[in-house]
Amino acid sequence: MKTAVVGPPQACPGVTSPQSSALPETEKVVGEIESFLRETISQMEPDGAGGHWRAPGRPQVLPSLALWAGMLVCVLRGFTSQLAVWRLLNQGQFWFYPRFPVGDQAVYNRLEREGVAPLVKLFCQISLVLRERLEPFVDLTLAPFAREVVALDESALEQVARHLPALREVPRGDNRLLPGKIAGLFDIRRQQWWKVEHIENPDQNEKVAARGLLAGLCKGSLILADLGYFAFAWFDYLTDQGYYWVSRFRAKTSYSILHVYYQRGEVFDGIIWLGAYRADMGAHAVRLIRFRVGTSLYTYLTNVLDPELLPMLEIARLYARRWDFELAMKLIKRHLKLSLLWSAKDVVVLQQVWAVLTISQILQALQMEIAGRAGVDVFEVSMELLVQYAPQYAYTGQNPVDVFVNQGRELRFIRPSTRTVIQGPAIDPSEIVPLPPDLVLVRKPRYAQRKCGSRKTTTAG
Repeated sequence: MKTAVVGPPQACPGVTSPQSSALPETEKVVGEIESFLRETISQMEPDGAGGHWRAPGRPQVLPSLALWAGMLVCVLRGFTSQLAVWRLLNQGQFWFYPRFPVGDQAVYNRLEREGVAPLVKLFCQISLVLRERLEPFVDLTLAPFAREVVALDESALEQVARHLPALREVPRGDNRLLPGKIAGLFDIRRQQWWKVEHIENPDQNEKVAARGLLAGLCKGSLILADLGYFAFAWFDYLTDQGYYWVSRFRAKTSYSILHVYYQRGEVFDGIIWLGAYRADMGAHAVRLIRFRVGTSLYTYLTNVLDPELLPMLEIARLYARRWDFELAMKLIKRHLKLSLLWSAKDVVVLQQVWAVLTISQILQALQMEIAGRAGVDVFEVSMELLVQYAPQYAYTGQNPVDVFVNQGRELRFIRPSTRTVIQGPAIDPSEIVPLPPDLVLVRKPRYAQRKCGSRKTTTAG
């Protein structure tokens, strides 16, 4: 299975800015999400732009943009087969497109032949438009010193159902039922995918793809990652590259204390060396914080050494936002039904993955916009109800965003978030012991050799 990689929206290769092009006024608006798709796609360059067909033979009956737009709309409307794409294109009632007199097998062949690159480009184009649209709603209160705040993680895709003919005889647990996993950077402030990569091997170690995912991320950005990325060499690499980071502390990791900012009972804030033995030592001193709430002891690491720049409680609250990645994956796998794959063919699986990712970008942007216009936290807007009710309002001629903003509380589309409220000590700055100006914070590292999973991938797009 191939791997498709897309960089930050403003740096997607091969993507140009939309050009003004009005939609036919007679077109009926069928909803915020689908009309956004329709408008964006209509402004993209059509097949054979300029009126000259350069490929040998006759022009294709079915334009590529129509094919990929049809696939996105089928995902949006909850269809679960390639046959639905053919029906949509063949019935002559799809947006401003004419009826395409092609057979179902012709659609299947085109999907397989054109690969995943067009959908990756479309994902980039739509992400770029959404990024501009979301600027008024960006939450800059999160780590205001950082250029960007992103969560780095991976998530395995659900096992393919064996109802597909090619898989009916495959035994349970066979790797052919595992479509791999998604690795990515999720933009916490905008609730958008910043960079996404499909990885073929579901057992590959997280650290293998990690450095490549950071390519193009602004220096001075803050990265939140779980214990799967915990490694002295990784932390030093991030610091050397000019990134801030926050991580949980792995139990039984050896360290030595360099400086104590504050300590009282189980509350600790100070500078440490990671690795107390010569066999494994980090190069850069890091900050360790620890506190207890009830029966739970929380311990975090960061390379933000100034406790006034990033207080203890803010570190805990920031790290909790790493869960935003998991919520984005929940939208993809549960609400948009990525667990129901349309085909056993690798290329069509990847096409469905990218189609679902594109729709999820739009839904998350709508959730963000509704929250901003309603003056509430983004997680007070129910994503589950947005997925369920937005199409219903759209098809009755109502604007789903307006309904959610104006009647959201009354209809309980907007309700108190169930996310855990992070608690912890707030230390008076006057009690913090300043860092000695001559304290040495860098030393020669020594990394214990640990094996990571192998990586066999091919880049597309």
